[in-house]
Parts: sequence; structure tokens; C-alpha cells
Amino acid sequence: MEFRYLGRSGLKISEIAYGNWITHGSQVEEDAARACVAAALDEGITTFDTADVYAGTRAEEVLGRALKGVRRESLEIFTKVYWPTGPGPNDRGLSRKHIMESINGSLRRLGTDYVDLYQAHRFDHETPLEETLRAFEDIVRQGKALYIGVSEWRAEEIEAALEIADARGFDRIISSQPQYSMLHRVIEAEVVPLSEREGIGQIVWSPIAQGVLTGKYLPGQAPPAGSRATDPQGGADFVKAWLGDDVLTRVQGLKPIAEEAGLTMAQLAVAWVLQNPNVSAAIIGASRPEQVRDNVKAAGVRLDPALLSRIDEALGDVVVRDPSHTRSPDTRP
Repeated sequence: MEFRYLGRSGLKISEIAYGNWITHGSQVEEDAARACVAAALDEGITTFDTADVYAGTRAEEVLGRALKGVRRESLEIFTKVYWPTGPGPNDRGLSRKHIMESINGSLRRLGTDYVDLYQAHRFDHETPLEETLRAFEDIVRQGKALYIGVSEWRAEEIEAALEIADARGFDRIISSQPQYSMLHRVIEAEVVPLSEREGIGQIVWSPIAQGVLTGKYLPGQAPPAGSRATDPQGGADFVKAWLGDDVLTRVQGLKPIAEEAGLTMAQLAVAWVLQNPNVSAAIIGASRPEQVRDNVKAAGVRLDPALLSRIDEALGDVVVRDPSHTRSPDTRP
């Protein structure tokens, strides 16, 4: 495993991180989830990402139990707040009330006194940004989180937060967690340039595009039995956007490129996102330990410019680049 600094901070994280968005507490049984975490630890992964909303808070509990007994100082544990975790009107968003209550719930479920990174899971259009940032600042001062990050924020939202932090003397955002893959490159136009200037590192999710970049989904054929595309609890709604024959045909064109590089298609996809110098880590998920062991082989891989150009040619115009695809719910009247 290799390690990178998270943005301009002094925090080092494993360049392959383990995430339990869809799997823990829903798609796989706890024994399998624990086996995947054990495999991640065996492979040198030290960075683990979750969120309070995953599997209705159960994912944090499963991760906490799986990491029990591991030396806390050897881990970087990340979680998030924003999405509803209860039925009440204050059980969601980035109000001071919800943030303060959510961090306590996350720490209890994870079985830890602090998280290394606490992330705003979306931008909250209904709460004053200064209120949100002051609450995060208080959490850092209380020692419940060491650093603050965001997930799926647009460049202008990140920039507004940085301006408030600088004016008020708050800790700055050090990370952004966006979707990023060969097929989904919406951060490249605006978020990455801003982040490079401001010292923010990307912790990217779905580098394999929900499994599509493994090549297992074939044009003109039904999804394989047991795959994510067939599991309503395993992210079928998320993967369906990539299942058009135009995309799947283009993805099949990556197979000879991966073979030439001596990589599986999954390894090529993870290695591709790590070629971006603004990416601090790629988050992988797994339902089986062997998937972890396969994906971590992308760590430290260097792809030459000619091969990267061939990837661009193979995918052509199916790549999504429009920054407007990053947006948070806005329910204001």
C-alpha cells in the first residue's frame, strides 16, 4: 500500500480506502462484511469511509464492530452527516442541532472517541453556511473530529465555505468526496482546479462506476445474476445509468488496454483515478474479500500518457463531464 497526504494537511491516508456505502448492513451479511474489512487491513488499507445514513445507521455499527481491537491510532476513520437518520424535521441537513446530535451518534456506533474526518454529505441550501461551519469548528475544538471535509459539493459552494472559514478563523475544509471515474469526470472542470489552489484533496467514490468498469455487464445482455444491477438493496438505481448499450460497448473496448497494462479492468479503473494528482484516495467497496485483494493491486500503478490517451479514445463521448451533474437537493420554496 502507498500513502498520500489528504490535501494540504499533514494527514496521510492509504491511497486505496475502504468504503461500506451499499454493502455493510444491507447487501451482505455481517460475517462477510467483517471478512472484507479484515482483508482490507491485511492488504495495508488504513482508511475507512462510512456515513450515518448508510443502511439506516447500521453500516457504522458494522464497521465499528469490524474494527474493534485494532489500534485506533493506526486507522483513519471517516464518516458523514446530512441525509435523514430519523423521522423528525431536525433529523437531517446541516443545522447545528443535527450536526451536534449526529456526531455523537456516529461516535457511539463506531465505538470511537473521535473520527479523523467528518464530512458534510451534501450542501444544505436551507441552513446558513456559517451556522454549519461554526458547528463543525466546535466539533473539532471538542476533539470529536480532527478534520472537516465535504462530499458532492460544487466548486462555488466549497469556495463560499473557504471564504467564511478564512474570515472567521475556522478550520478549513481539507477534502472533497465526489464521484469520479473514467466515465464520470464532472469534477475536472471546476472542483479540481479550485481544490488544487486551495489545498483540498479528493477522496473519490465509485471509481469502478458501480462495477460497470469491470466489464462484467455486456451490451445486449441481461445483467449477471447476483450483480449490483439486479439487487434493489445493492444500488441497482445507481448502476442503471451506465447500462446503456452505447456505454457498455465502449467499456468493452478497455479490455485490451487493461491486458496490455497487465491489470484487470477493475484495477485499471482504480489506477486511472489515482493518476490525478489531486486525488488523495480511491474508495473501493466489496461484498467478498477477493474483490478487496484484487482492487488493492491498483495501488502504486503508474499509467503512461499514451495508455491514458487510448482510454479516452476507447470511451469517446459516453464520458460525463458537465459540472452541473454535481448538485445537492434544494427544497426551498
